[in-house]
Amino acid sequence: MLRIAVQAKGRLYEETMALLEESDIKLNAMKRTLLVKSSNFPVEVLFLRDDDIPQTVATGVADLGIVGENEFVERKENAEIIQRLGFSKCRLSLAMPKDIEYPGVKWFEGKKIATSYPGILSDYLKKQGVNAEIHVITGSVEVSPGIGLADAIFDIVSSGSTLVSNRLKEVEVVMKSEALLIGYKKMDPEKREVLEELLFRINAVKAAEDKKYVLMNAPKDHLEEIIAVLPGMKSPTVMPLAQEGWCSVHTVLDEKRFWEIIGKLKSLGAEGILVLPIEKMIL
Repeated sequence: MLRIAVQAKGRLYEETMALLEESDIKLNAMKRTLLVKSSNFPVEVLFLRDDDIPQTVATGVADLGIVGENEFVERKENAEIIQRLGFSKCRLSLAMPKDIEYPGVKWFEGKKIATSYPGILSDYLKKQGVNAEIHVITGSVEVSPGIGLADAIFDIVSSGSTLVSNRLKEVEVVMKSEALLIGYKKMDPEKREVLEELLFRINAVKAAEDKKYVLMNAPKDHLEEIIAVLPGMKSPTVMPLAQEGWCSVHTVLDEKRFWEIIGKLKSLGAEGILVLPIEKMIL
C-alpha cells in the first residue's frame, strides 16, 4: 500500500484530487479524514499542511508526496523528485511599492524584506551580493509594506492581482514553481512496482492534456497537402470513403494550434471536421 501525502486544502489540493480522479484512483471525498484509502487501487492519501509534506516523505512516514516546488526547495529535505506534474504553476518573486523607482536588485541593500520563504530568499540575496534583513512572516505577506512592517516582500505570485491590490509591483522573479511528485529514497521494491503503475496512469492522463482527436473528410487530390499541415504524433490514419475521390483522415492535434490548423485544412478542401476530447493517451 502506497501512502501519498497531499495538501489538505487550496488550489494544489483541488488539482491533485482531479489528477487522481482522472487516473481512476477512487477516494471517498465525502468522508475525508486525515488518512483515506482508495477503494480500487493500493494507495492511501494522507492530508497534511503543504510545508509538512517534504519532511513526511523524507522520513518515510509517507512514500510519496505531491507538493509545490517552492515548499520542497525551501525545506531542503532529503527526498527525490520523481516527476514534475505541470500544474499549480506560480513563481517566487521580489515585490516593492509601485510608486518607487526600481534601479535594480541593489535597491534591496539594507532593506527589510517580509517573506514566508527565508531559505530561498537568503540563498538568492547571497548570490546577488545583497545584504538585507529578512523578516519571516506567515499569512498575508503582501500587506507588510503598507503597514510599515517591511520595505518589500518575497512571496508567491500567480496572476499578480494581489500585488496590484496592495500597490506593489513585481521586480525580480527568483524561481518558478510547479507541483512535484516526490518520493522516499528508500522505498521498498514492492511499493516501487505500485508506483510504476501509478505513474503509467498519471502519464496517460498528462499526455492527453490539451489534445483533441480530429476526424475529417478530405479530397484525395489534396491529401498530401492536408497531411503535411497535420502535426500529429505519427502519420495520420487515412481510410477510403464510399464517395469516389474522398477519404477520411483521423489525427491528434494540440489545442494551442487547433484553430490555426483547422483554417488551413478548410482552405485545402477538408469538410465535416469533427473534434473530440481525449481522456487518456498511451504513448
